[in-house]
Amino acid sequence: MIRWRLSDEPIDEDETEEFKDPEVRKNHRCTIFLGYTSNMVSCGMREYIRYLCQHKMITCIVTTTGGIEEDIMKCMAPTFIGDFNMDGAQLRDRGMNRIGNTIVPNENYALLESWFLPLVQQCHKEQREKGTIFTPSKIIARIGEKINNEDSIYYWCWKNNIPVYCPAFTDGALGDVIYFNTWKESGFIIDLVQDIKLVNDTGLFAKKSGMIVLGGGVIKHHINNANLMRNGADFSVCINTATEIDGSDSGARPDEAKSWGKIKQDAKAVKVYAECTLVVPILIGETFVRNFNLAKRT
Repeated sequence: MIRWRLSDEPIDEDETEEFKDPEVRKNHRCTIFLGYTSNMVSCGMREYIRYLCQHKMITCIVTTTGGIEEDIMKCMAPTFIGDFNMDGAQLRDRGMNRIGNTIVPNENYALLESWFLPLVQQCHKEQREKGTIFTPSKIIARIGEKINNEDSIYYWCWKNNIPVYCPAFTDGALGDVIYFNTWKESGFIIDLVQDIKLVNDTGLFAKKSGMIVLGGGVIKHHINNANLMRNGADFSVCINTATEIDGSDSGARPDEAKSWGKIKQDAKAVKVYAECTLVVPILIGETFVRNFNLAKRT
């Protein structure tokens, strides 16, 4: 996935002139989809994801709303280490929210709201005055530009023009802020159709496609479905602890995705049954860090 270049393949008879150029073929990389659930950003994998974006090692991201807002809040205030067994009712009385064994104070969400609400209002004003129709990916790019913080994943996505797709954009604190804004002014439109075209086209027109999925649910299916448009991804790595016995998409093995045409029948695909925080640092260190620069030189 990392080392592949178009120059590794024979030139198709119907290839366009652009991709017949030897230099273009030598520099054309595999399209890499990165998907992750919000807890990856909450729990400490944020720095590893940011590294991939900072060094332009991936093509696009699919994540949940929590995966965006947690990154932005960490630019403003810390998240604390807690315990899975902390009493939820007592935490509620203290204004603390538990994400697994981490704690996010209510104040962090207040800071997020005061920061994000003006951005929503500005986008809504631009929509009224200029007719701009915003997509989740456009708003996320604005978020990355406005946060202007090199610790942020989405700052680097904005800076390096890496699109971020969030199919359930209103399912989180960012959606709450958009909802609160409707009490002052209704009518703000966020168009999902433009984004589904962009992410599916990314799969459809990829010369070679690979996906790395940390977790499951909507992000896993969204990436799989984008690759369905090209009759399947060429490479697939999925890491989570879910099993297939309950029929969930999260737990589905690569072979099931092959039956749908979401992963090619002869693709190199693997499902790693592991807790992501244990293996993601190793995976990135032993693959991207070790091989990416070499792949760029060869």
